[in-house]
Amino acid sequence: MNVFSLFEHAATAWKDRPAVRYGDRRQSYDELASAASAFAARLASLGLERGDRVALFMRNGFPYPAALLGAFRGGFVAVPINAKLHPREAAYIVEDAEAKAVVIDADMAAQFAAAATRPGVAMIVAGDPSADNALESALARRSDGSPPADCAPDDPVWLFYTSGTTGRPKGAVLSHRNLIAMAVNCLADICAFRLDDRLLHAAPLSHGSGMYLLPALSRGAENIIDAGGGFDPDRILRFIADERVTVLPFLAPTMIVRLLEADSDIRLPTLRAMVYGGAPMHIEHLRRALRRFGPVLTQLYGQGEAPMTISVLPAWAHETAGDEALQSAGFVRSGVEVRILDSVGDAAPRGAIGEIAVRGDVVMRGYWRNDAANAASLRNGWLLTGDIGRFDDGGRLHILDRRHDTIISGGTNIYPREVEEVLTRHPAVKEAIVFGVPDPEWGESVASAIVLREDYAGLDAETLIAFCRDHLASFKKPKRIEFVAELPKNAYGKVLRRDLRDRFDKQR
Repeated sequence: MNVFSLFEHAATAWKDRPAVRYGDRRQSYDELASAASAFAARLASLGLERGDRVALFMRNGFPYPAALLGAFRGGFVAVPINAKLHPREAAYIVEDAEAKAVVIDADMAAQFAAAATRPGVAMIVAGDPSADNALESALARRSDGSPPADCAPDDPVWLFYTSGTTGRPKGAVLSHRNLIAMAVNCLADICAFRLDDRLLHAAPLSHGSGMYLLPALSRGAENIIDAGGGFDPDRILRFIADERVTVLPFLAPTMIVRLLEADSDIRLPTLRAMVYGGAPMHIEHLRRALRRFGPVLTQLYGQGEAPMTISVLPAWAHETAGDEALQSAGFVRSGVEVRILDSVGDAAPRGAIGEIAVRGDVVMRGYWRNDAANAASLRNGWLLTGDIGRFDDGGRLHILDRRHDTIISGGTNIYPREVEEVLTRHPAVKEAIVFGVPDPEWGESVASAIVLREDYAGLDAETLIAFCRDHLASFKKPKRIEFVAELPKNAYGKVLRRDLRDRFDKQR
């Protein structure tokens, strides 16, 4: 079953309804279906065959949904690449995926071509209609009427490259079965999209927002792609209010924090759902968001290897939850099994701390041509996530930290997120990240990098250390605090702890 079928049925039922909007440009469901068909035919005319990889190295824009759906329709494998990556980083992904075509924004084409090492890659240029191989002209062709490719459920369809916070990114091979399971699960547990919904995609379509195109399009919703050219919180809030947006399908926690710092007088009466995930959201920020936006927040926990689908903290749970529940990642999603594994890989009892493992139709086929990574992460059908967690008495999953981020000081485990939660309660702290640094006596000790709010520029480290001492066991408090102007983050907004550790080591 081709995942394109989720959209195909909607395109027949609601062909005249608006499917995509970008600025002043609009596309009906029928027009989007025709453009996707034309793009699939164009890829085939370039010599691509079913299963060949098509890289999408382009910013959010009007043609993105058609290009993505066109790859699905033709039985090709989409390789979405975050447009914030350097062309050399994109070239590595294209080489590793052995892509035969790349769709690329015109202003990035020259740099990418200079960095590319894979010969014979067809370049389809977006944003420049005059180009010899322009994306716009490919989408404008009429379909030849052929049906979508007949794909087996386990055929690959999306090659998702991890963000690479600890080294070179790895490609998670996602099948039609995986994406269909993800889409159905989204409709069941995250947001039951409706015909009258208007979604605003403000996050990259190469990541979570693009994955949630599928369930939204399957229900006839209108998908508005932010055309503002950058995440401006005030502009985003005004747009939601003026255009009566109902759903923000995916935001990183850092984006919500930025919205909290925007104009608080803008009311959002039509907004019914705001989905966030991709990194922990500290409870102080979450409480502020609930006060500002109301009971509309839904948290998802997933990975590229189990896309968007491991656990959920639904909106109703946010509204009624105490601190323990708000600090959790919620309940196991429909159609998914989750276990906590002990140090030898056996299932641990409820309440015990261990590695989170997940099983279900949403789990990837494996890493692209990486046997060593597969051996380390996939065991008897279970995906070992690399995250450390536990279940509470209410059945909620708590993510304590990444396995490799756990600090071991004097033989005792310290989870950075626990310390970060305390630090962000202090009114002076805008952002905080905690990590371990070598310690000659204890093996590792706790360090933190802090971004202060403007009104607290003169605060000293000892004040924050004393604050932690009042709320944590003494051995968990930071021994060293550095104040920084901003935290280093990757293209997906995740803080790069490794960079901070390296910086502290050099200073030491």
